[in-house]
Amino acid sequence: MDAAFRGKVLAITGAGSGIGRALAVLGARSGAELALSDVNAPGLAETAEQVRALGAKVSSRAVDVASRDAVFGWRDAVLADHGRCDAIVNNAGVSLTDTIAEMSWEDLDWIVGINFWGVVHGTKAFLPHLLERRTGWVVNVSSIFGMVAFPTQGAYHATKFAVRGFTEALVAETRGTGVTVSCVHPGGIKTNIVRSSRFRRGRRPGEDREKVERTFDKMARTTPEACARTILDGMVRGEPRILVGNDAKMLDLAQRLSPRRYRDVLARIEKLTAR
Repeated sequence: MDAAFRGKVLAITGAGSGIGRALAVLGARSGAELALSDVNAPGLAETAEQVRALGAKVSSRAVDVASRDAVFGWRDAVLADHGRCDAIVNNAGVSLTDTIAEMSWEDLDWIVGINFWGVVHGTKAFLPHLLERRTGWVVNVSSIFGMVAFPTQGAYHATKFAVRGFTEALVAETRGTGVTVSCVHPGGIKTNIVRSSRFRRGRRPGEDREKVERTFDKMARTTPEACARTILDGMVRGEPRILVGNDAKMLDLAQRLSPRRYRDVLARIEKLTAR
């Protein structure tokens, strides 16, 4: 895997923590140049410092992926700083826990802007450059929640199912172009996505957050570093769908074997994690 990325330029969104930071560090150890972005400027600076300490060339820019102009401006900066881009990894994401009946329009716009439009913006910004060079990767991070559905995750599911459909269409459209497209479906990854998410309003402060964080901590079995390794390995193999973690593989299998009854499996998982 390491040789495949030596000298390549990897552009990564959401690089200030979690999976994005792990991808940057592993990419640097593989000899890649890194072009990093995140809305969290302090976290982004920490990642850039770690990557630079490994001897890699790195550029970084604070970017809100929900802004089309910001993403295209970052693309221009990446090409100016590095001369080219070999891979765009659209990783930035947030979560929202709320029922469909009660969620606010503001929260819905927020999560769609980052999780879906952020992926579209990154893809549309870098894809023409990759197609012109007839080489490279587009990697869009969905989730196992882009395949199965839990209650109170309707908005998150909507964005991740959308990323899946968008990316799978792109896989078909780019055949024979030299550009490899992958959709990533992580299971539970030990990141801060839940702790930095938005929760249902109108309840006792912390009530929903505490429950969801406990459940997530029990379900998140894969480290960001292991996730990053799986993603980069999948890119090298040209996998259109990259499942990360045994939980993701199990839920994917349950959904495919019994699409009308897989929720029974989810219900059992919820009971086990609630103990």
